[in-house]
Amino acid sequence: MKTITLGSGLDVSRLGLGCMGMSAFYTGSGKDDAGATKTIHRALDLGVTFFDTAEIYGPYTNEELLGRALRGRRDDAVIATKFGTIRHTAGDARGLDGSPENVRLSVEGSLKRLATDSIDLYYQHRMDPSVPVEDTMGALAELVQEGKIRHIGLSEAAPETIRRAHAVHPVTALQTEYSLWSRDPEAEILPLVRELGIGFVPYSPLGRGFLTGTIRSVDQLDETDFRRNNPRFAGENLQANIRIVEQVDDVARQLDATPGQVALAWLLAQGDDIAPIPGTKQVRYLEENVAADALVLTEDQLAQLGAVAAPVGDRYEDMSAVNR
Repeated sequence: MKTITLGSGLDVSRLGLGCMGMSAFYTGSGKDDAGATKTIHRALDLGVTFFDTAEIYGPYTNEELLGRALRGRRDDAVIATKFGTIRHTAGDARGLDGSPENVRLSVEGSLKRLATDSIDLYYQHRMDPSVPVEDTMGALAELVQEGKIRHIGLSEAAPETIRRAHAVHPVTALQTEYSLWSRDPEAEILPLVRELGIGFVPYSPLGRGFLTGTIRSVDQLDETDFRRNNPRFAGENLQANIRIVEQVDDVARQLDATPGQVALAWLLAQGDDIAPIPGTKQVRYLEENVAADALVLTEDQLAQLGAVAAPVGDRYEDMSAVNR
């Protein structure tokens, strides 16, 4: 597995592993911790070092799972986790909280659940419009000085917010949805993070599973799967968006690869400062994803994929919490 350096000196595998779906939000989550642990161990064996979680995943259970799975192998892993969508200052209620007080409470909980004395990359999960980002970054900078976190990240932040945060303390990575399914970052975000020397971590690089070509109906998803309420999976939108997978599948047939591998290879071809974090609970899909690291697309294939039309529907049912 190739490696890259994010921002201010954080070395990670070119492909990471998103752990969210092992414990929350997706069909089958929280039902097979043993299988998820095997997947994490296999990832390490394949050279994947970059593992992404968050306190909200569960909540809390995904951090606990990752902490247990990495027992005895902590030095082989780069742990990224996130705070800011649970208000520990208000009885652990769901909601945005970027206050310095909440930063402190959040990191102590994550350190305990992850069974580590330092978090490699600590993201603000969503920006809190009621707290100046300078205040949040100041608290995070103190945690860096204390050794409780090594690097600071932001997730789904707007360009001006990124600039203001980076002026307080270097931001190592920005995490935002990016794939053939979601190309919004190309307009402003990618040029900005490259200008500032910030690494880029695309989440949902397989379009929440859609780009694998396996989802044709929401009836395939559990009643609790949040994608049932995602506009891109709804009714006529879903049928219209299948055309994207069909075009990806056309390239996959040319390469004797899977649509998911092609989608990841396209993303990796967008720059050597990008570290996608495809998520899976199963070893077989992990191995399939990792194989995309060796897949090389021709210029014609890149052009073909680059011409794919944008999907129909917003990324979230409520877009108010992103790009702040």
